[in-house]
Amino acid sequence: MMLRSERKRNKEISLNEPIGMDKEGNTISLIDVVETDDIDTLDKMEKEEDIVRVREYVEKVLTDREKEIIVRRYGLNGLAPVTQKKVGTDMGISRSYVSRIEKKALEKLKKAFDNTYLT
Repeated sequence: MMLRSERKRNKEISLNEPIGMDKEGNTISLIDVVETDDIDTLDKMEKEEDIVRVREYVEKVLTDREKEIIVRRYGLNGLAPVTQKKVGTDMGISRSYVSRIEKKALEKLKKAFDNTYLT
């Protein structure tokens, strides 16, 4: 029995045990070969869900003016992001007013987003 037990134990391999070398001469372990990107996939899926949620909230929660400022400032809907000064000039308002509207809009979005995770 003891010999069988020893034989089984000898077949166990650590994931960190070296199994070879790569082209550059670095040691490769088993974990390097079998490691998956499940965590990255999960993070990616969560990020995609969050993006969808943010876009929904931009449409549902913000006023038209707030929406326009957020879309232009952060480059949503395929637009390039622009400065507060540029948004203000284009909309005929001051940069500081754009800043206040943007801050209020972001607070609304954060509140809506936080409420999603509370339910």
